[in-house]
Amino acid sequence: MRMNFDLEDLEAFLAVKATGSFQAAAARLARSQSAVTRRVQKLEAALDVALFERTTRSVKPTLAAKRLEPRAEALLADAAETLRAMRDDSVAFAHQRNLVITLAAIPTLIPALIPDALGLFRSEGHRARLRFLDGDANGVAEAVASGAADFGLTSMPALDPALAFDPLFEDRLVLVHPMGKTVSDQGEFAWSDLADHEVILPARDTGNRVLIDEAMARQAVDLRWIYEVARSTTALALVASGIGVAILPLSLVQSTRDPRLSWARLTAPEIARPVGLLRRRGMVDTGHGAALLDAIRRAAHRSSADD
Repeated sequence: MRMNFDLEDLEAFLAVKATGSFQAAAARLARSQSAVTRRVQKLEAALDVALFERTTRSVKPTLAAKRLEPRAEALLADAAETLRAMRDDSVAFAHQRNLVITLAAIPTLIPALIPDALGLFRSEGHRARLRFLDGDANGVAEAVASGAADFGLTSMPALDPALAFDPLFEDRLVLVHPMGKTVSDQGEFAWSDLADHEVILPARDTGNRVLIDEAMARQAVDLRWIYEVARSTTALALVASGIGVAILPLSLVQSTRDPRLSWARLTAPEIARPVGLLRRRGMVDTGHGAALLDAIRRAAHRSSADD
């Protein structure tokens, strides 16, 4: 059934019913008397009933008008509530859309955790914008400590007493090699056996290189590299091209999903980097920031469970 009247027709009807006069109703609604009359006539035509008995001296509501009054009031109340809710939702959406969360992260952890975390974050209705600051572990710590980033995703515990490190998982270092090239029959490789391969190592002073150098020193292993690269993506590209083997975090290798690459466990010793969230002490995470942190924790749990 098609409805040939609108909310303003109902408003005009209720105003006439309440005041008992078209002239008074027009004054209440700040409309002309003829406009109010047309609204009521339109409503009467749509409902096919007379709503008022008009004389030169009075306007009396009919039985139909008395029956319509509570329904009209309910319709207008529902419409007003809907309008308020829509406006509230629009304001909330605009707030989410304009909110910016800044995350500092070391590049190797972004493909491993962020896509999954953002999928969770967005699926729960969060529309905040994200600004990424990618850099080494020291740069991440500086960004968080200075307030340039809301929090950080890093692989080194905080040395600054003003920062707190929230561990997520242990990310072991593995030997990445070209797919189809057998480096070990057992699926694992000893560090001392790397002398027979062209090794690609992270650049000095990077977090992964520090872990490697310290472990080799403790084991008295002389690890010689042929290629040294500043970025893990460069190491992956070299290995995929058949140029050497690289020491890289397992989370990065698994997130790359390059069919040209495979990996083997490194033993004697096994080395793992601690991955976690870096935050300023005393900061309370609420709203969208807390939701994003929770999404990263869940993504990290999935990642570690898949190892």
